[in-house]
Amino acid sequence: MTIRFTPATCIGALAGLWVAASASTALAFDTKARAAYVVDQGTNTVLLEKNANVPMPPASMSKLMTLYVAFEAVRDGRLTMDERLPVSEHAMSYKGSTMFLDTTDRVRVEDLLRGIIVLSGNDACAVIAEALSPDGTEAGFARYMTRRARELGMTESTFMNSNGWPDPGHRMSVRDLAVLAEHLIEDFPEFYPMFAEQEFAFDGRAPSNVRNRNPLLQLDIGADGLKTGHTQEAGYGLVGSAKQGDRRVIFVISGMNTTPERAEESEAIVNWSFRQFTKRTIAREGLAVEQAEVWMGESPTVGLVPAEDLEILLPALSGDAINAEVVYTGPVTAPIQAGQQLAELVVQPEDLPEMRLPLVAQSDVGTGGFPVKVMTAARVLVTRFLNGPEDAL
Repeated sequence: MTIRFTPATCIGALAGLWVAASASTALAFDTKARAAYVVDQGTNTVLLEKNANVPMPPASMSKLMTLYVAFEAVRDGRLTMDERLPVSEHAMSYKGSTMFLDTTDRVRVEDLLRGIIVLSGNDACAVIAEALSPDGTEAGFARYMTRRARELGMTESTFMNSNGWPDPGHRMSVRDLAVLAEHLIEDFPEFYPMFAEQEFAFDGRAPSNVRNRNPLLQLDIGADGLKTGHTQEAGYGLVGSAKQGDRRVIFVISGMNTTPERAEESEAIVNWSFRQFTKRTIAREGLAVEQAEVWMGESPTVGLVPAEDLEILLPALSGDAINAEVVYTGPVTAPIQAGQQLAELVVQPEDLPEMRLPLVAQSDVGTGGFPVKVMTAARVLVTRFLNGPEDAL
């Protein structure tokens, strides 16, 4: 059976003593974006989603996938930062935002990576793609990107090229872009600072294209990445991230009408995310939130504790109130090992998704001896006699 307890039964263990709902909540953000997704990285709390799973043209934001594959290649030793790569006719042929590469160039990998991040170079992406492609072509690299994206949990992403050049089959969802951004931040901390660079003057040949297009990097709001995008079909978009204190927010917007509108919306989302939500600890590592009943054990109960401090994100104006309950299927059959997951603390903050946080056994509980078995059998018989067989356990 499923046993449900409210925090009122275990007030001493829950850090905030939150047992009721509050009338004050954070206001929902009414975004102008065609699609949007905002997540608090540390707590994995989704703060905003709009058309989050709809595949859309990602424009240059899809260059983040090319960068991820390139970072993997450097980490694995298949590329080195000082290695020089040739520029093909195909790579040179790209228009739009470029590094103005030509077939006489042999370009350092590090310069190509910065050219993609800061300058949004379409040609730089193609050079990387042809170097890493299983068959030496950009199309082959795009097929590999699609397969690798699926492995990383991006289910709505299909790539036809390395740089987001308009193609009917080239699609990503804003949720997938947020997943990719988190992987870049978490998997490659040695490379991530490159996304905060505001200027890269590659050998002086393109003075009109030396500035990072991310409008948030010049503001004092903790922004440190990641990538803008724009085509006529896609509109103006941004995959962004900002860190303030111990919190990091990742957001994606797509389908804005102008560059100023993109800048204003991005700044507003960052400010809203940090001002309207706060992180709080609701249960402490090792302190029992509840006792679970034990079947055939040397002890009749076992404490349910978090394996680590449980932190969640709450609306900043919600006060000290929250709905929560402990849920487990019991009684739990002995033997039980300390640290074994037995239950979940189900938390439902107002205006935010439900959170299910694991609770584990506080201590070992061995199988009871002969007296325990006799007493358990007697209890079952008495319960059946009084209440019927369905209530014996």
